[in-house]
Formats: sequence, structure tokens, C-alpha cells
Amino acid sequence: MNKYAERIYNGLIKENPTFVLMLGMCPTLAVTTSAVNGAGMGLTTTAVLIMSNFMISLLRKAIPEKVRMPAFIVIVASFVTIVQMILKAYFYSLNEALGIYIPLIVVNCIILGRAEAYASKNTPFLSICDGIGMGLGFTAGLTIIGMFREILGAGQIFGITVLPQAFPRFTIFVMAPGAFFVLAALTAIQNAVKMKKKGVKALSETENCASCSLNCGCSGFCPEKDKEAK
Repeated sequence: MNKYAERIYNGLIKENPTFVLMLGMCPTLAVTTSAVNGAGMGLTTTAVLIMSNFMISLLRKAIPEKVRMPAFIVIVASFVTIVQMILKAYFYSLNEALGIYIPLIVVNCIILGRAEAYASKNTPFLSICDGIGMGLGFTAGLTIIGMFREILGAGQIFGITVLPQAFPRFTIFVMAPGAFFVLAALTAIQNAVKMKKKGVKALSETENCASCSLNCGCSGFCPEKDKEAK
């Protein structure tokens, strides 16, 4: 895998900002009441992320070290303003649904984090690929959470009814607590899949850390035991 494709893959899977890095939790929990809102917020953030990464990478040698963060914020804020004006002109209902969370993209830790950790140290094209990967990873995370919340809370996906009226609606999932429940469940499933792929086995109920002779400090998941078993 070349370095450009690797940046996109990392953002989507390996370093997914929602399920792995746990970044941008404020919009993740607040706007994902539906799949449309989640996808809209994710794509809006992706556009800002790509443009700001590109511009910061272009100017990385011209920005003085002492004003690095203020300069990044000004660049990001400029692109957020442009994107918000486009949303107001062509996607007014989405703009109203996302509300204050669009201006708050300026201080989104994903964007400022990538600007500081990657765009300010790498070439423009690599920075664009990093922005695409992180942005699409964020979009996928928000859309998936929104889909689960929408189908459980309203019986719909992207506004289309998919569950019969007889099926109960759990309205808590379109409320604030539902976001925590869905995020926690999806993160737990992802971690379980990762552990299974790595071949790490949990200690059995009768074989816990207290009775283990290896003293590896694994807190329940023992790679040393797994090696012995193999």
C-alpha cells in the first residue's frame, strides 16, 4: 500500500476519529439523531478538513512558530464560513438542523489536531489524502450512529420508514442518552472484532489474573496465555 492510500485507509479504519481516537464527540453525540444529519455533519467537516489541511500545508514554512495555532484557527474559520454560506444557500434545511455545530467546526479537535500533527509537517497532497481519510472516517462514524439511532427511535433510515408501525419505537435513542448507548455498543463491537482478529483470548472464569502464574499485568486479556495455547 503506497503512502497516499495508507493515509486514507488509516483515517477510515486504523485511526478512525469516532470509534478509535474518540475525537469530535460533541457533534458525534449531538447531531446524529438521524442518518441524514450525521452524513451532513460528516461531509461538511470533511470539506473543511481537506481545504484547511491543504492550505496549512502550503503555508507551513511561512507561518511563524509563535503564532502557529492562531494562524490555523483563522484558516479553518475562513473555510467554515465559506461552507456555511454554501449550506445556507443550497441546503437550508440541513443548515438549520445542524445549527450551532457548523460554526463549532472551527474548534473541532479533529481539524486542529490534523493541522498540528500532520498538515504542518507534510506535503500538500499527502495532507489532502490525510484530510480525505479522516473526514470520510468521521462521516462513516456519524452516519452509522445516526442510522442506528434513527431506526431504533423512529423506525426509519434516511427518512424512509423501514419498520412496520406495529414495531415498537424506542424514543430514547433519538434523545441524548441514546447517542451514548449506540456509541458505546458500536465501539464495544469494534473492539471485540479487533481482539478476535488478533487472536487474543480472555481468561476463563476459573482462570483469572489472581490465579495466573505469569504476572504479565494483562488485566484479563492475556497474550502470553494465547502464545502458550498455540
